[in-house]
Amino acid sequence: MRYNLQHIGIDVLNAMQQEFMQVYRKSDNMVLLSPTGSGKTLAFLLPLLEEMKNEGNEPQALIIVPSRELAMQIQQVVKQLGSDCRALAVYGGRPTMEEHRSIRGTQPHLIIGTPGRLLDHLRKGNIDTKTIRTLVIDEFDKCLELGFREEMKQVLQYLLNIRRRVLLSATDNPEITRFLPEYKRLDYLDEDAPQGERIVEYVIHSPQKDKLETLRNLLLSRGTETSLVFVGFRDSAERVGKFLHEEGFYVSVLHGGLEQRERERALYRFVGGSANILVSTDLASRGLDIPELDNVVHYHLPLNKEAYIHRNGRTARWDQEGRAFTILGPEEQLPDYARQLTPYDALSQSRNPQPPVWDCLYIGKGKRDKLSRGDIAGFLMKVGGLDKENVGRIDVRDHYSYVAISRSYVNDMLKRLRGQKIKGMKTIIERVKA
Repeated sequence: MRYNLQHIGIDVLNAMQQEFMQVYRKSDNMVLLSPTGSGKTLAFLLPLLEEMKNEGNEPQALIIVPSRELAMQIQQVVKQLGSDCRALAVYGGRPTMEEHRSIRGTQPHLIIGTPGRLLDHLRKGNIDTKTIRTLVIDEFDKCLELGFREEMKQVLQYLLNIRRRVLLSATDNPEITRFLPEYKRLDYLDEDAPQGERIVEYVIHSPQKDKLETLRNLLLSRGTETSLVFVGFRDSAERVGKFLHEEGFYVSVLHGGLEQRERERALYRFVGGSANILVSTDLASRGLDIPELDNVVHYHLPLNKEAYIHRNGRTARWDQEGRAFTILGPEEQLPDYARQLTPYDALSQSRNPQPPVWDCLYIGKGKRDKLSRGDIAGFLMKVGGLDKENVGRIDVRDHYSYVAISRSYVNDMLKRLRGQKIKGMKTIIERVKA
């Protein structure tokens, strides 16, 4: 199947991706070890699409991922590449029967899913495995960390006709040989210096054990830049997010305790530009599509060196530059792996947060209603009176959609849209609130 890299704004692949594609075409079993943010997902996805055939109605490949967010991200990348491949993501948090209907209706060539949900579909016979020839396990180390070892092993028992197995990980792990006794190994873990050189790492000392005021000053000093604030616990994410919201910041909160719809909404407000701050647990350290992130903030210290690397890997992706800030309380010390940090003065001339350029709208119709991105853009421009440059990112889900709109035009546009129908359908159109 064909694809077009320019559709996702890429002209040339990096050295790791180019070597992986060459080895992929010659090897059956492969392991790629490469740091977070180095482009592993694209590295395996491109040759996988090349070998798949644009014919038949049966699945040809299966991708195991540790999180629903990564499953949806890979599905979206396939679509953005302009490929004819029919890709479908399956994951927990929604009814299995609804997904079964999607499998029958879509007849996907490629299925991406979390281990538990994939195993559920395989046990029920919802996925025809006779034609599956390729298995990919993305973020293998994260799958182990989240306790999916047994589910992955049981999934493998259903895949009797597999010709190729590909495993990708940001860390080395002895468990790899249990899943792939023989394989071609590409190790880029020692070659993360180029990304490290593009990240400037700072340390900020908080005079109080409660670091909220220091965090506030830091974020004020960064203006409208995008910042991902890492905390250690779900309740901490809620507490920090509430504080920043009350201080006037445009913030989203993400953690594993949220319902799927809440997680999608929080993430879209951030990547769509209507919130320039995301407060999250380590859920956001890997597997999320967060482009052009300016700053990573360690509000709580990471558990270990690997977590520190994964968090920092959210910024300085591809050839971009970024910053990582570690906030230390009066009783905290820098871990050994983060000794060479530059002191940062978080004092700011600004007293109030600056609003982002974009705002976010919710539209209560989606793919199941035959609504497309083009339909939404056309509706907002023709009926809402917007120019093309005032319509930003558009995400169309099965039953609803999100769209980024220039903040200064939202109020007037909503007045024009009141009572209007989109493609002849009455629906809810409203601003997404924090």
